[in-house]
Amino acid sequence: MHGWWREVAGLVLPVACGGCGRPRTVLCARCGQALYGAAARRVRPWPEPPGLPVVHAAAPYEDAVRAVLLGHKERGALGLAGALGGALAGAVRAAVTGMPSGAAGPLLLVPVPSARSAVRARGHDPARRIALAAAGQLRRAGVPARVLAVLRQRRAVSDQAGLSARERAANLAGALEVVAGGGRLLEGGRAVLVDDLMTTGASLAEAARALSATQERLNSASGRLNAAVVAAPSLSFVINRN
Repeated sequence: MHGWWREVAGLVLPVACGGCGRPRTVLCARCGQALYGAAARRVRPWPEPPGLPVVHAAAPYEDAVRAVLLGHKERGALGLAGALGGALAGAVRAAVTGMPSGAAGPLLLVPVPSARSAVRARGHDPARRIALAAAGQLRRAGVPARVLAVLRQRRAVSDQAGLSARERAANLAGALEVVAGGGRLLEGGRAVLVDDLMTTGASLAEAARALSATQERLNSASGRLNAAVVAAPSLSFVINRN
């Protein structure tokens, strides 16, 4: 019985560091430092898709950070959501630093939705789970925040893996929309698009288009949207330095 329980627990609870495999810890100090130890910075992919929000990322997508994100998303290591949420919370803080001081209401973290087929295959929505963890960390730090999952896919899209930046943009064009009544909910705070990873920026650009279209119909003053992600390719950080 005890052996059976350990086997089941091993499927649910990480028994080794999600970044390097060190035993008896969800995330070791060294991998935690790589994930959220540095200040979040603005990132830009190249080429930059039209309509991309101003994006801030917590860490480069490499080594331990890549392992942690893949462990949470693809291998169901849900215990890593807290650490990833902490990294995303830091990126959200950086993203809202330049917002108008008069902007009212709580931060509304709007996750980019995963494809329904991907959610079914994984058994969870990684971006939404991380967003919930980030909102909790922000509230504990005294920053009013909540998750507002108002985006949904209005049509099926192909798997993005292996597609070029141009192909990803075409694949996602017009794919997202705001759910009925979601526009009114967005008026209650300051929206920040969030995701676990930015690669080409196509998903964030499409999400921004969908949000902006709704706000325009409601005659809302929006300006350029801000976005925050846990990680982005190292080159996106390098481009931002020029």
